[in-house]
Amino acid sequence: MLYVHDVEQMVAFYRDTLGFEVTDRGPLRTEEIVFLSQTANAHHQLALVTGRPSPAASDNLHHLAFRSGGTLDDLRELKGTLESDHRVTQIMPLTHGNAWSVYFRDPEFNGVEVFIDTPWHVRQPQGEPLDLARSDQEIVEWTRAHYTNEPEFGPMDEFFLRRAEDLDRRGLHPDR
Repeated sequence: MLYVHDVEQMVAFYRDTLGFEVTDRGPLRTEEIVFLSQTANAHHQLALVTGRPSPAASDNLHHLAFRSGGTLDDLRELKGTLESDHRVTQIMPLTHGNAWSVYFRDPEFNGVEVFIDTPWHVRQPQGEPLDLARSDQEIVEWTRAHYTNEPEFGPMDEFFLRRAEDLDRRGLHPDR
């Protein structure tokens, strides 16, 4: 849940700029709560709750992160959309080796990250500027070359397999 000052502005931003849809909305004690989702199989990925006294920046939240099933072209398009929106600040594309991201501040100065996965796992934290003006091939090759010598660098599928085996070994049974 994200406390907001101007719920209508924030609903409009997350709906019109990031493609969320309102799935439910109603009173929550003395406040209002709005549920938003980008997918058909999740009631909500984000909930906005009224009651924030001011839209001023807060240190209560570093950032929200949203995985996109999109492409580098989608990140480029998002960056362009954000750059044309005067309410958005601090737009910063980054690569973490395991993800290509666009970070920014929403209209109430909350940190937001929209990312797509790369094919690799890289131990975190990592972060380097991402030049979205480069071609997809240049970005992929630069990312691979830059992170290939990092600890645990390897195919993401192998990382997920190791994680699943570890969780299963501990009786946590992933995805069951």
